[in-house]
Amino acid sequence: MRLPEFIRQHVDRIVDEWEQFARTITPAAENMDQAALRDHAKAILLAAARDMSTSQTASEQLAKAKGEGLEKTPSLDEASASHGELRHTVGFDLVQMTSEFRHLRACVIRLWVNSLDSPNLTYFQDMIRFNEAIDEALAESTAAYAEQVNRSRDIFLAILGHDLRAPLQAISMSTELLLRKAPLEGDALTCAINVKRGARHMAVMVSDLLELVRSRLGKSLPIEPAPMDLADAAHAAIAEACAGNPECDPTVNVQGDTRGVWDAGRLDQLLQNLIGNALQHGMNKRDVTLSLTGEPDAVRLTVHNYGTPIPEEAIGTIFDPLVRSADEQLGQPTTSLGLGLFIIKEVVNAHGGTIEVSSSEADGTLFTVVLPRKI
Repeated sequence: MRLPEFIRQHVDRIVDEWEQFARTITPAAENMDQAALRDHAKAILLAAARDMSTSQTASEQLAKAKGEGLEKTPSLDEASASHGELRHTVGFDLVQMTSEFRHLRACVIRLWVNSLDSPNLTYFQDMIRFNEAIDEALAESTAAYAEQVNRSRDIFLAILGHDLRAPLQAISMSTELLLRKAPLEGDALTCAINVKRGARHMAVMVSDLLELVRSRLGKSLPIEPAPMDLADAAHAAIAEACAGNPECDPTVNVQGDTRGVWDAGRLDQLLQNLIGNALQHGMNKRDVTLSLTGEPDAVRLTVHNYGTPIPEEAIGTIFDPLVRSADEQLGQPTTSLGLGLFIIKEVVNAHGGTIEVSSSEADGTLFTVVLPRKI
């Protein structure tokens, strides 16, 4: 049986093996269902079989080897591109996505060879080994290339973020001085306040960007732990959040001893991001609840709001950097770089704590952070 016909007859069996391999790619695949794991595999295989069944001249074969003449297989290109986009969305990296195609090629050839009555197994085995070796080399080269690209990009972002701090500080200090010294009224006062608020938002984004770059360059989040009361920090964070959102009125519940040894500045980042996230995505800015519970060796912090639930398939990647929320995907404006939840996770990890999230239409969205009293 020719290989294109074999693929058409056994496409479901091949896709089953694709799914089994994709399921081993963690942590991205941990929260993916069968349909997401199988994705465009069947479409890619059938498109490849159709392409293999069409006549091809020597010059056309040479052109395809050079990456030319791709208009001959639009269905293959479309399915492959869609697969790449979706794999990126769910958290696969470039090397993991490439490894799926390496496994697919080896799987198809192995199953086909086993189905033949009297093949020259030596030749087929040579073909399999050659394909595997080339694909392994491709994966390794891709990984090394991607690492260098990412490092160059992160160094650039680090320089950019660092250099932006000076002009931002100048804007903030000049605006503060203007508000204190000059008798501003009406539109002039409104403009000065807007400049101050905008500079503050930009400073937060620059800070978040630098935290992301630091983590990608292999540096852990620096902390300076000292005795503090998490309840005091929570009340201060609520007050600051309400200053920028006068209509908000979160509920704060405190039970037990909430003191511990933590980095006050980092926990303020955590609280501001958790509260800001609840206010941004909650159905009602007044219907946000922050609770603190003192436990024997830790303090439990929860932030709850009602609103559009987080999709189940997004739970596994919600703390990944630069992941867009459902609201952002719908085109709603935001001042976030998509780093808020990533920063929260980094702060929790730096303190040896844990963070979990649950979300449903009936129960709302609940973030739960547990911080040991001492690191």
